[in-house]
Amino acid sequence: MTRTPRTRIWRSALAASAAIAVTAGVVAAAPEGRTAAAAAPNPKLSLVTATASVNLTRYPDDPDYPQYNGVLLDLGTYVGAQGSPFELKVTRKSYKDPVVAQQIIHEGKKKRVKNLPKGLVKDFRGLPGFLDVSVSDASGKTVFTGSQDFCPNNASGRISHDAPVKSRYPQSCPANPFTLGSVWGVEKGWAANTFSGHYDQKRALLGAGSYTAKVTVAKKYRDLFGIAGKAKSVKVNVEEYKEEPGGPQGRSANTGAHDHHAAGHASHGEPQPPASLAEAANGTAPTYNVGHGPYPPAPPALPWALKKGARSAANVGDKAGQTDGSRMAAGDKPAAKRPTGKAKVPNVPKPDLRSLPAFGIITTNGTDGGAPGRDELAFSANVWNAGPAKLIVEGFRAPGKELMDAYQYFYDAKGKQVGYTPSGTMEWDPREGHDHWHFTDFASYQLLTADKKKAVRSGKEAFCLANTDAVDYTVKNANWHPTGTNLSQACGEETAISVQQQLDVGSGDTYTQGTPDQSFDITDVPNGTYYIEVLANPEKRLKETSTSNNSALRKVVLGGKKGARTVTVPPHHLVDAN
Repeated sequence: MTRTPRTRIWRSALAASAAIAVTAGVVAAAPEGRTAAAAAPNPKLSLVTATASVNLTRYPDDPDYPQYNGVLLDLGTYVGAQGSPFELKVTRKSYKDPVVAQQIIHEGKKKRVKNLPKGLVKDFRGLPGFLDVSVSDASGKTVFTGSQDFCPNNASGRISHDAPVKSRYPQSCPANPFTLGSVWGVEKGWAANTFSGHYDQKRALLGAGSYTAKVTVAKKYRDLFGIAGKAKSVKVNVEEYKEEPGGPQGRSANTGAHDHHAAGHASHGEPQPPASLAEAANGTAPTYNVGHGPYPPAPPALPWALKKGARSAANVGDKAGQTDGSRMAAGDKPAAKRPTGKAKVPNVPKPDLRSLPAFGIITTNGTDGGAPGRDELAFSANVWNAGPAKLIVEGFRAPGKELMDAYQYFYDAKGKQVGYTPSGTMEWDPREGHDHWHFTDFASYQLLTADKKKAVRSGKEAFCLANTDAVDYTVKNANWHPTGTNLSQACGEETAISVQQQLDVGSGDTYTQGTPDQSFDITDVPNGTYYIEVLANPEKRLKETSTSNNSALRKVVLGGKKGARTVTVPPHHLVDAN
């Protein structure tokens, strides 16, 4: 059972555990005398060090967040795959069933499935305890031992000349507690950074000085995947953080993680903090935003170990700071004019919108970011598309009109537009932190009493659609590289004549209902048991495969007294996460 105390929205625990996808700094050539074709199949995995030494920064301890004190051991170690890609399929049948993992072994054009041990993974954030790490000081005394998890979808780069230019695999491991399916992988001839950037990783309480870190793959994974057991050594130089003149722009490139360690799953309507210098300089900002709130910071990109014949980023056609060959594609361009011809809904595949149970549930009041004199129940909600077709909605604006007329579009198997139907409107939201077009009536939220009758309704019903979360990448036609993954891509400018928004197959859109016009006003709501209902497509204006699965409920128990309300969130079957 999860008990959530009153706290600020921006201190939500969810974003503190968000997985972060980053981009490797420099691409390396294949080691001399070796090519991907000559490597062992199925695949041959190895632990690689990107550099012989790293510089880490120790920030001042924060008594309010002792779990964030110390140094995150970003040691520049990678897992490389030669011969064939390393691929895992991770799923659960329902929230009543445990998460299970399979290895998909590529043998030429054929694939075979290897079931991995039960209990190996418990969520979708990666392989737990993948690395064993120890740190010794200058005298040789061991001052830290711990383990690190590994998301195979982490920052990656090519290590072979003849490797695919782009990786087929997604760019991060999902952090949403209600994820249903994921695909993890390291492309053939690529290597993925073992450092995930999870804020809940164990930190080393190291003072300024020189150290030696030894890193090895844990024995159970060496045995499972046939990885060599030799440890890798990395020199570590720890420096105390010193703020430089000029504020954030004067900071060193690796200050991002500390600057935002308490930045949480803030509401889409709240101002976003500036990007860290590492993000701005290295292009390492993650493409997945967990909710319409501030991006979690990315750790700075690390250079590969340069060998003879190594190529620079320019040689593979990437822009500065984007060296993995997976440049983010621009969103689909909206049509130049309104659709013509008679509206019709053809017999072609359609999207299937489904709601996830609410999460990130907390109480707030006027002293910690809520409306003065009001107690509120804030939460995060996600509506996702189970496919088999993407949801595409376009808005068209008549000159001088404040609202756009919105239409849903339909496509055949070859991608040809074969129909459309009116689906409501789009409106411009001028509030600070928004400044974009919202599609109306996409979802609604209600707080239901124990007998599941309506008690309080959220005012939030208009949305800018963005593919913020990878909910289930194992469904048919799931797109592992969706466009429109953030608001700058998906939502349009105030002067736009038309706007296209979409929700791709397998992806969902998380909103945090944290502002007074979105969260539930519980000032006069009695203590007791309630349900938060998330309802997709409430007016049934969008045409779907099915509308029978549009609602999801999450049980909550309200307590406390006025000005100090509390909420207890029981587990949702096997998901004991708020």
